[in-house]
Parts: sequence; C-alpha cells; structure tokens
Amino acid sequence: MTNPHEANRPLGTGIAGTVVSVDQLAVMAADAASDKKARDIVILDIRELTPMADYFVICSANSGPQMEAVSRAVRDKLAMLGVRCRGVEGLNEARWVLMDFGDLVVHLFRQEERDFYHLERLWGDGRVVPYEAP
Repeated sequence: MTNPHEANRPLGTGIAGTVVSVDQLAVMAADAASDKKARDIVILDIRELTPMADYFVICSANSGPQMEAVSRAVRDKLAMLGVRCRGVEGLNEARWVLMDFGDLVVHLFRQEERDFYHLERLWGDGRVVPYEAP
C-alpha cells in the first residue's frame, strides 16, 4: 500500500508529459512568486503534522496589486502543469491570500498579517525546505 503523503508521488503533468511531484510543485510555486518579487519565501514540509496538505509555501507582498500578480503567476504556472487551484480565499481584501492546490497550499501575506499570524511559528514542527530564489 502506498503512503498518500509521499512527496514524490505524481501530482501534475508538464507540457511534455513530464510527471511533477508535490515537492517539485512547491518549488515551482515559490519560483513563480519570486518572479513577481514576493519576499521572504519559505517552503514548509508539513506531511508529518497533518493530513490537510503536504507543503505550505509562505511569502509576502507589498501591496494589493502585487498580491494579485503573485497569486495569478502561481496559479498560471501550476495550471500549465495540469494542477488546478481548488480555491482562493482573501484576494478581495488582499491581506492574506490562501491558494489551495490540494497537497500544496500557498499563503501570500501583507507583512503586517504575516507578522501577526506567524505561520512559520505556528507550524514550527514542520521541516523548512531549503529554498533560494532564482
């Protein structure tokens, strides 16, 4: 029996039919956010903590328009891989945007909200995945 929380299980399929795992998707989402100048990007592996998701990508933006641009870039990049966004919350308020891709959840914050909610501390038992923006 296969563990449903294996990071290398296929989640999306690239343009050329390449299978993409959830850990690769987390990095691709982080890259898409970085392309739109998101700051303080953190990837958390939370597979051992909850069945809710395998990874969080957490990042910050400076303004509502930047939050919209980052969220669109992440959705578009993952959609190209055949991974659809199951839901987006908070885009109208542009303070904390949550994008649900199933096993991957992307949190995009304005700095004040990120400081207040501090998901990195709340999910502090998760493993920080080394990430360096391109």
